[in-house]
Amino acid sequence: MLMTQHVILLHGLWMRGFALGMLHRRLIADGYRVHRFDYLSVASSQERILARLQARMGEYAPDTVHLVGHSLGGLLALRACLDAATPPPGRVVCLGSPLKGSASARAFAARWRGGETLLGHNRELLEQGFECWDGPRKVGVIAGRLPLGLGAMLGQLDGEHDGTVTVEETLLPGVTDHRVVEANHTGLLFSQEVARLTTTFLRQGRF
Repeated sequence: MLMTQHVILLHGLWMRGFALGMLHRRLIADGYRVHRFDYLSVASSQERILARLQARMGEYAPDTVHLVGHSLGGLLALRACLDAATPPPGRVVCLGSPLKGSASARAFAARWRGGETLLGHNRELLEQGFECWDGPRKVGVIAGRLPLGLGAMLGQLDGEHDGTVTVEETLLPGVTDHRVVEANHTGLLFSQEVARLTTTFLRQGRF
């Protein structure tokens, strides 16, 4: 009997689940059972978010449970997979996630009054990221290089970037595959090419 292929979508900082609507519909059209994981990116503690996410993953086990995270959502997806005792099978796709830490987040916290508070309980994860990926799942990363966004206005981004996150910040050692597309940070959620690449990675483990 074929196992159901679930996909849990995680939004980024200052967003809610409705922002993932277009990607949600496209993944459903490709045959996945898709679930949006809504969380309070500033007010909720990281421990509470991860506990809820891991519980949700467990609800769909032993079926395959993929995670697709945008920006901060990708960081949380990786953290959840590292911390879970026995995660169900599945892959992870990170969309514009600053896996090596975000210069934009560091600049925002330093420059704006209340900036640290606005980054919330996930500030350290967002600013510092990971040194490498050695977790149990294959991870694919899609980065954008259309330079329109908050980070560009702060003037903290070097090289190619999506207006918020640099391509270099997404190049985490240990990930399985990496692609760069013509989209800005938010535009990654609406890109038909990104949806196609996501499906390809979830099915094949490569872009």
